[in-house]
Amino acid sequence: MIDPRTTERAAALREQLNHHAHQYYVLDAPEIPDAEYDKLFQELQALEAAHPELLTADSPTQRVIGQVLPGFTPVRHTVPMLSIRTETDTTANGAVAFDARVRRELALGENDPPVEYAAELKFDGLAMNLRYELGLLVQAATRGDGETGEDVTQNIRTIGQIPLRLKGIGAPVLEVRGEVYMRRDDFEALNERQLAANEKTFVNPRNTAAGAVRQLDPAQAARKKLSFFAYGLGDVQGWEIPATHAGMLDAFAAMGLPVDHDRTVVQGADGLVAFHKAIGEKRDSLPFDIDGIVYKVNSRELQQRLGFVSREPRWAVAHKYPAQEQLTRLNGIEIQVGRTGKLTPVAKLEPVFVGGTTVSNATLHNVFELRRKGVRIGDTVIVRRAGDVIPEIVGKVAAEKASYVPNFHMPRTCPICGSKAEREKGGIDYRCTGGLFCPAQRKQAMLHFAGRRALDIEGLGDKLVDQLVDGGIVLSLPGLYKLGVTKLAALDRMAEKSAQNIVDALEKSKKTTLARFLYGLGIRQVGETTAKDLARHFGALDKLMQASVEELLEVKDVGPIVAESIHTFFAQPHNVEVVEQLRAAGLHWEEGDGANANVGPRPLLGKTLVLTGTLPTLSRDEAKDMIEAAGGKVSGSVSKKTHYVIAGEEAGSKLDKARELGVAVLDEAGLRALLEHDA
Repeated sequence: MIDPRTTERAAALREQLNHHAHQYYVLDAPEIPDAEYDKLFQELQALEAAHPELLTADSPTQRVIGQVLPGFTPVRHTVPMLSIRTETDTTANGAVAFDARVRRELALGENDPPVEYAAELKFDGLAMNLRYELGLLVQAATRGDGETGEDVTQNIRTIGQIPLRLKGIGAPVLEVRGEVYMRRDDFEALNERQLAANEKTFVNPRNTAAGAVRQLDPAQAARKKLSFFAYGLGDVQGWEIPATHAGMLDAFAAMGLPVDHDRTVVQGADGLVAFHKAIGEKRDSLPFDIDGIVYKVNSRELQQRLGFVSREPRWAVAHKYPAQEQLTRLNGIEIQVGRTGKLTPVAKLEPVFVGGTTVSNATLHNVFELRRKGVRIGDTVIVRRAGDVIPEIVGKVAAEKASYVPNFHMPRTCPICGSKAEREKGGIDYRCTGGLFCPAQRKQAMLHFAGRRALDIEGLGDKLVDQLVDGGIVLSLPGLYKLGVTKLAALDRMAEKSAQNIVDALEKSKKTTLARFLYGLGIRQVGETTAKDLARHFGALDKLMQASVEELLEVKDVGPIVAESIHTFFAQPHNVEVVEQLRAAGLHWEEGDGANANVGPRPLLGKTLVLTGTLPTLSRDEAKDMIEAAGGKVSGSVSKKTHYVIAGEEAGSKLDKARELGVAVLDEAGLRALLEHDA
C-alpha cells in the first residue's frame, strides 16, 4: 500500500515539472534554474522507480522511452491531411488575387465589407498529426500521402514543446495538426557537435527534422532538439470548435500547445499585402526557416461555404516569396583572407540572378563544409541568397556523367603575405599567422593595438585607420610612430589640433606595461588575462619570445592550443621584426613589472566577480582594473562559482540570475568596501 502522501507528492511533481517545461519550451520564460528543474525531475524518477504504479503516461519522465523500433506502423488518418494551394505570383499581387477569388466565390460585390483573414507563417518542416484522447497524447503520425501516415509517437514525445496532456481538455478525441521543425541555432549547434565528434554534418534544418522524426531510436531523435507549432485540426469529438481560425489558435495556446506569435487577423486584400510585406522584411531574422506565409478565411462558417476544389480548400492559400535559390556553374575557388586572418574559400560562379541581385561570388565557409557538400570546380551548384546574407553554396546537382576533378585543398601559406597558414588542433578554420605583417589584417591589427585595453591610443579609430592604410601612409604598426602633425593634418577632415592630439596620444602610448603590449600584439588566443599571466610569469619580453612550448605550458591557465599559438607567433621572423621596430620606436615598460601586479594586499584573490549595469563613478574598465589589481577575476556571466555581482543602474539579466542563484549583489560602494578590506 502506497502512502497517500507519496501519491500526492508524485502528482504535485508532475504538475510542477509540466508547468516549468511549458514556461521553458513554449513561453521561453523559465521561472526556475535548470539545476532546480533537474532536482524535481530526479525526485519524480526516484518515486516512480520505487513505486512503478505511480507511473503515468503524461509523466515528464516518459518523454524518451521504449526500445529501438524495427519499423513504423501505418496510421490511417480519420480526417485526411490535405495540402493547400500555392499562389504562383510571389509579389504582393498574389495576395490581391487570392482575395479576389474568395470574394468571387462568396458572391460579394464592391460595396460589401472586406473579408476577414487569419494570416500566419508557412513553416519549413514536417506536417504532424497529434491525437489526444481525454486530453492525453496517445499517437503522433506523419502526413504520409495524406490518407495514411506513419506512427512516430515515440519520437514526438521527445519534443519538449509538445504537451503530453492538454490543459483543461477532456474531449474523447482532439487531433491537433502542426509542423515539426528545427530552429536555426539548434541546427548550427548540432553540426558543431557533429564536427567535434568527427561525424557527418547535416545539410539543412528541414531535412534534419524530417530525418529525426523518422529515426527508429527515440533517444537519437531526442538529441536533434526539434520544435513544434500547432496550426490546425484533424478529427474532433466532444470539443466545441471556435467560430474563427484565430480563435482556434488562441484555444491551442490556452491548452499549452506552442503557437507562433507572428500571426494576425487582417481585413481584405490590403491587410494581406501589409502582412506579406512585414514578414518579408523580417524573414531573415526569424529563428527558423519559413517557405512563405499562409492566408486563411478566418470565419469557419465562410470556410464551410467556400468548401474544397480538387481536395484543396478554397478558403486558404500558401503565398511564397521570390526564390532565394538558383542553379549555376562553379567556375573556380579562390581564397579570401579576412581582417582576423581567417582563410575562407570563395566560389567564383557563373553570374546568376537570385534573391533580388546578380551573384557571382559565394562563400563556401570552410574546407569541411566544402567536403560535406561534395562541391568541385565545374559542378552545377545551388546558390542561396537570403536578404542581406552573404550568398552561399547550399549543395550541388548530381551529374549523370562527370569527369574527375581533384578535391580542393586549403593552401598551407597565406595567399596575401606568404606566412604559414595553420588550423588549430580541433578547430575548423585555417588562419594566416602573419597578423602584424599581413596586409589583409593590417587595419584590424592597428585598431586592436590602439584599443583602450591595449596601448590606448585615443583618436586612432576606424576612419583614420582606413585613410592611413588605404593611402599607403602606414604599412605596419611601427609606422604609426613615424606620423607627424603635417602628414596627419593633410588627411581629409583632419584639423591641425586633432592631428596634434593624435601625435600626443601616440607619444603617451610609448610608456606602457608588458601585459598591455602583449595584448596589443593581437596574438591569437591571447586575451587580456592571458597577457597578464604571461607578463607575470616571464617578467621580460625577450624571455617570453624565446620560450619553448613546454615552458609556455608552465604559465597559469595556458594550455596546449594557447602555447602553440604563442610559440608560432614568435617563430615568424616578420613578427619578431615588428616587435623590435616597436621597441626601437620608443615603446617601453619596466622589465619585471609584469602586469603591474599589486604587491600590496590582494583582498579579492581567488574571487570571481561579474559587472552589470552602469556604476555611479567608475567605468566598466576602471572597475575591472581595480578588481584585477586586488587579485580578483572578472567574468562575463553569472554562475554558482560567482562570488559577487556588482550591479549599477539598468542592471539586466545578470542581476536576475544572481538573485536566482543566491549570489551576493553589491553596489559600487560595496565594491569599494571589498577593495579596501585588508585581507
